[in-house]
Amino acid sequence: MSSNKIVVPEAKEALEQFKMEAASEVGVNLKQGYNGELTSRQAGSIGGQMVKKMIEKYENDLKAGK
Repeated sequence: MSSNKIVVPEAKEALEQFKMEAASEVGVNLKQGYNGELTSRQAGSIGGQMVKKMIEKYENDLKAGK
């Protein structure tokens, strides 16, 4: 059983786009759908970039008083 459930189903498309952007930024080519051929390093790079961008947004929101 997967623990990677989207809490807000309406956000699925935006999360997919976010993942594609993060992959592009770290130089990993993703295709729509299953990407099982990715190495652990590539998958980790994408996830790490996503977390980095989320933290940056949170910090910017804090600065802006949101």
